[in-house]
Amino acid sequence: MARSIRSYTPADFTAGRALWDELTQRHRDIYEDQTIGGDDPGAAFDLYLAMDGLRGPWVAELDGKVVGLTGLLLEHGWNEAEIEPVIVSAPYRSQGVGEALVQRALAEARSAGVRSVTVRPVARNVEAIAFFVRAGFDAVGQIDLFQDLSADADRQMKPGITLHGHALKY
Repeated sequence: MARSIRSYTPADFTAGRALWDELTQRHRDIYEDQTIGGDDPGAAFDLYLAMDGLRGPWVAELDGKVVGLTGLLLEHGWNEAEIEPVIVSAPYRSQGVGEALVQRALAEARSAGVRSVTVRPVARNVEAIAFFVRAGFDAVGQIDLFQDLSADADRQMKPGITLHGHALKY
């Protein structure tokens, strides 16, 4: 299979939106909440493309088919950036596509003089966390804690994370 990482073009819009839909469905499944992303989860892709500080995005192609997407969000004035998102379509995972996308974003960060790059996988995405650790993201810089104020009893958080002696859910 011929793999390439290239700059996103407007011709990739439909494929990009489909990848965003797939990412949203993954989050819906791991959180057992089919409301994540709303009725049109691909609409978030439109907002993503319009974000200030977005470098890229880049797509991964295998034999001419777009199978992955990533971008780099530069933080103004901080010399920091975030790789967001890294999406690889399920049938193409574990084939080096995600690694190639991350390496492309890291190369852009280096050329932009960025000091540190973050990734923020959702806490229940165990596979993504393992992937990013293997890719060298092994330092914790910030933790997002939240309190669920919804009345949705079906949205259950799982116990199982301890941080600095505090039992947390995810």
